Amino acid sequence: MTIKSKNSAADTVTKLDAAIKAKGMKVFTHIDHAAAATEAGLSMPFSTVVIFGNPKAGTPNFLKKPTLAIDLPLKALVWQDSAGQVFVTYNSGGYVLGTIFGRHGLNPPEKAKQGQEALLSGLAAEAAM
Repeated sequence: MTIKSKNSAADTVTKLDAAIKAKGMKVFTHIDHAAAATEAGLSMPFSTVVIFGNPKAGTPNFLKKPTLAIDLPLKALVWQDSAGQVFVTYNSGGYVLGTIFGRHGLNPPEKAKQGQEALLSGLAAEAAM
């Protein structure tokens, strides 16, 4: 899922971090692809992955299926195109709790998928406003 941001890339990341924390979740780290490109002598527009989650909710799932940890925690990408427009991209709740959980043998109920979608789309919208 990708939505357009009304903010600068840096402000979008800051707002995303704040929205994640306001939901009681943890921002684990950022991966700055543009900075890594610069270190390699290359250049690219802003591209930062925000890695986040809720250890209280995630840990029980990792205990059930340890392999789930290869796909989680959650991620959102804040990126800028060549025209300078900023976007937020994230995996939908249906993908996270359907496809990702499913490939590890977990099948959360539809209501959980809907709740996950509301959470993720809400975080992206808060960052983009």
